[in-house]
Amino acid sequence: MSDQKNSAPRSVAVREVPIELCQFLKFGGLAATGGEAKLAITAGKVLLNGVIETQKRKKLQAGDKVTLGEQTLVVRIA
Repeated sequence: MSDQKNSAPRSVAVREVPIELCQFLKFGGLAATGGEAKLAITAGKVLLNGVIETQKRKKLQAGDKVTLGEQTLVVRIA
């Protein structure tokens, strides 16, 4: 099955932390644009470490887990 439901979290390497949540969603490929990322966050569709996060500019640190839909990304430093 090529279905990615319940897939394991995927690490996304960033050059430096902190990185803003809306930037990370776009960089990690969970949102096509910054605007799409901001809308998802404002709508309460994004979880940060298992809790709904509505701050678009929330600063993420290494190890933070960001979930949108059924995909989870983990912040890693490159």
